[in-house]
Formats: sequence, structure tokens, C-alpha cells
Amino acid sequence: MMEAQLVNGSSCLIRPSGAGHFQVTGISRNTSLQCRRSPAVFANQRIRCSMKPYRLSELTQVEVEKLKTRPRIDFSSIFSVVNPIVDDVHKRGDAAVKEYTSRFDKVELDKIVEDVSDLSDPVLNSDVKEAFDVAYSNIYAFHAAQKSTEKTVENMKGVKCKRVARSINSVGLYVPGGTAVLPSTALMLSVPAQIAGCKTVVLATPPTQDGNICKEVLYCAKKAGVTHILKAGGAQAISAMAWGTESCPKVEKIFGPGNQYVTAAKMILQNSEAMISIDMPAGPSEVLVIADKHAIPGHVAADLLSQAEHGPDSQVVLVIVGDGVDLDAILEELSKQCYSLPRGDFASKALSHSFIVYARDMLEAITFSNLYAPEHLIINVKDAEKWESFIENAGSVFLGPWTPESVGDYASGTNHVLPTYGYARMYGGVSLDSFLKYITVQSLTEEGLRNLGPYVETMAEVEGLEAHKRAVTLRLQDIEAKQVSR
Repeated sequence: MMEAQLVNGSSCLIRPSGAGHFQVTGISRNTSLQCRRSPAVFANQRIRCSMKPYRLSELTQVEVEKLKTRPRIDFSSIFSVVNPIVDDVHKRGDAAVKEYTSRFDKVELDKIVEDVSDLSDPVLNSDVKEAFDVAYSNIYAFHAAQKSTEKTVENMKGVKCKRVARSINSVGLYVPGGTAVLPSTALMLSVPAQIAGCKTVVLATPPTQDGNICKEVLYCAKKAGVTHILKAGGAQAISAMAWGTESCPKVEKIFGPGNQYVTAAKMILQNSEAMISIDMPAGPSEVLVIADKHAIPGHVAADLLSQAEHGPDSQVVLVIVGDGVDLDAILEELSKQCYSLPRGDFASKALSHSFIVYARDMLEAITFSNLYAPEHLIINVKDAEKWESFIENAGSVFLGPWTPESVGDYASGTNHVLPTYGYARMYGGVSLDSFLKYITVQSLTEEGLRNLGPYVETMAEVEGLEAHKRAVTLRLQDIEAKQVSR
């Protein structure tokens, strides 16, 4: 039996009901649940599942604004740790990467970079291979469809303009490998790079304990055209790709999620002489779930925990819409499922700084969601599709009762590298366009310059840029002279 302590001081009982399940009694609405394992039953392990409740209609605007604030990351202290690593890798290259890999990952490497073409195909179980093949196919189809058709626009007679796409020549893809191996991220990053036609694709991922590459990551990398694999993680991997080393090609843009040290390295290097860009600022994983009385409690709880299990710094938000939602059942499922998760300790810590919001209706719920700007937005309500047009800020949206966030993380086809920490207000997730740059092209005929030139001369004169004006005037004079001589 477990004791559950509620924030109002009362308590409830949680009894095992077989197969890792529990029965919770004595929970009332508007309570925040905190569960502690009984020492006798759970060997002194403690996991807490708590989400603080708020009712939007009872909060001031200032209080509502505060709810959009994520758990704070103290980047000033992190920068002080990362900056020396960035500088050291710049100076010592491969040797520094090997040293940091030994220190942080406890792995001794003879060689930090492998040419993918030299590596043998990994052997996977048939069901695992099929799963990644299906994911690859869907991700490829969705991102290939993002190719834009080149259009030439004749703005006025004889004046033609167009925009052409060119791939970024060399890109770096960071695939985390700390508390969880993420071959799905290898697909999410390498497939659009493959479609874009990037020539050099470096995938960085921490090595296994024997100094090799995770076989699932290698399978995805080979399938999607990765050219090099850097067997390193953390700030040292980001630095190696940004500066280039004896064996690691220098890249021009770095993609991928990572911990706070990876994020700090990306932020530092995009403003350095390394001359790189990054996909987006990123923080811990997050999800906002909007649920009404039609949502199945077990589904809601599972969706919340699917992000909470990423790590203790993740944040999940439940927005309850209207009356009739069985919160007691959701909290019971949340506790029951959390205790059965291998990463339940991570999830429970994430829940401790997560919260529940009560909204009077869907408009209030969507308004709050747009303010919060979640990485993942799940709308688990009746007729969810009709609310799509109201969504302004979100990384990726999951509509309806049969669309868990997990499908987007793995195999629906959309990209799971998304803006977090509220950056969905101004950033979109990784797409084909992330691996392209666009060049504008214009061409004028003599008639075009005669039509447009006088306006350019006038504007250049207003700005006092005589050489700009003269570049047009001389051509117009030559056109006029040629016509006279005919």
C-alpha cells in the first residue's frame, strides 16, 4: 500500500491491484497529487507525482503570464563550463575530443570519426528494421513534399525575378545518447539533409561503452546518406563540428536536440569566429494537452508521461476544458502509469514543476496554449479538427483522440526536432527548408530597364547614393544612344 499526501493536507490510499496497477481512493477535484512509495513495499524508493492546479478565470493577467515561464536554466554558469571546452577543441582538435570523451563518457577512443561508407551494415532484428524502414519512408515522403516549385515572376514588362534553392554544403547532426538512445533523431535530421542534397553530413553521437556506434543509429545513418559519424557527444562534439578537427569535417550549420551543455555550445558557437548557424534555440522537452470530458483518462496520462519521462527538467501541462472531466481518473492513471515506468523517477521529477489549468471553454484553452507556445500540443477533445485554425504558436500539433504525440516522435512523417521553451512563438521545427538556402535572381531586358530605371534613379537620388543612380543612368544613356544610331 502507498500513502498519498495531498497539498491541502488530506490523504488518500493507493492499493496494488495486480500487474503493476494501483487503485487510488479519496482524491477530490482541484487537488495536487503527491505519491510516496511505502518503504515496506517499495524498498525506500520515493517517487512523487504532483501537478499544481490553476483556474484561469481566477487568475490575473500577470499570474497567467507567469504560467508560461519554464523551469529556469542558469546559462551563465553553464557557459563558464562550456567555454573552455569550446576553446580547447578549437586548439587541440581530435586530442581534446578524445580526452573529453574519456572524462565524460568513460570511453577510450583511438579514432573519433568514421567514414560511413567504410562501415559494415549493422544487423537488426527484422521487426526493428521494418519499424525504422516505415519511419524512413514516411519522413522522406513528408519532407520531399516540401520542395517548392521554382517560379519566375515578371513584376513589370521586361523585369523578371525568381528565387532558387541551394543546399547547405556541409551540416552537422547531433543525436543524443545519454540516458536514452535516439536513432529516431538520426532519421529526423538526416532524411531532410539527404533530400536537400547536402554534400557533407556529419552525425555526432556518443559512443557505446566499447567505443562503437549504436547499431540502430548506424542503420538510420547509412540509409539516409550520412557521410561521417563523429563518436562523441556533449559540447565537445558540437565544437568539433563547428571548428573542424584533423578528422572531423567543419560544418556550416548544426542541428539537433541535446542537454543544456549541448545547447550552450550551440549558442556560443553561432556567435563565434567558427561561422556556423544552428537550427533553433532549444530547451527541455514539453507537451501541453487540452482534454475535455470525452478524453480517455489513461490516454491523457500516457501523453503527459511520454514527455515527462524524457528527463527531470521536462515540463508537461494539462488544460482541462469545461465540466465533466474526470480529473480523479486522470490523476489515478498518472500515478499508476508513472510507477510502472522504467524512467518513472525522471517523470515524477518533471511532474513536480508541471501544472494543471482549468479553462471554461476551448477558446480560453487555446488562448492559453498560444501564450504558452508548447513544443507539442495535443488537442484531445471532441471535433478537435475544427480548432486547428485557432492555433498560432506550437511546434507540432496532434489532433483528436487517436493521435498520440509518440507518432510524431517516431513515424508519422513530421519532424520531431522542434522549438521548446516558448520559442514556438517565433521558430518552426526542422524541415526541408532548414537544410536549404535561397538565392534571388533577377534579369532585365532593355525594355525592362527603361520601364524601371527612372524609378531607381529617383530613389537613389533621395538617398544620396550617386553611384547607384549612375549605374542605371549610364545604361539608359547607352540604350538611348543605340536606338538613335539605328
